[in-house]
Amino acid sequence: MTGENDCCEPAWLDDLEIDAWRRLAAVLTVLPSELDAQMQRRADLNQFEYHVLSYLSEAPAHTLRISDLALLVRGSLSRMSHLIKRLEQRGWLRREPAPDDGRYTNAILTEAGYRKVVDTAPIQLDVVRQLVLGQLTRTQLKQLRDIGDRLLGGVDSFRC
Repeated sequence: MTGENDCCEPAWLDDLEIDAWRRLAAVLTVLPSELDAQMQRRADLNQFEYHVLSYLSEAPAHTLRISDLALLVRGSLSRMSHLIKRLEQRGWLRREPAPDDGRYTNAILTEAGYRKVVDTAPIQLDVVRQLVLGQLTRTQLKQLRDIGDRLLGGVDSFRC
């Protein structure tokens, strides 16, 4: 006779799944803090700040709605609001109501912000290459890209 809780028994990880998960968990723990530490030390920016400035530098007129920017960098509106305020205080961007719909606010990269991105880009490239991309072959980079897409898709579907 089966027990009452048999239907609720978790599907335990096999050895390969355990090894893969533990390595990914270690990367998720160590890599972001090391990327941030390197960027902070060398450029006085963390990764998230750099990504926000970078997306703005590539946008038409260096302008994006804050809500669109949050989607691009996969940040919450609350986190974006705090970040935008800090970057604005540093003179790297400014906020203005969206001219086409005043319910939205645009983030606009300033000249000082653009110079910061241009000056920081070589540092970002060096840090990313040293810590991540330079550790992988071209085949592994393609696999990492595909794995990243798959994992992000899973996260996105889980959020719905």
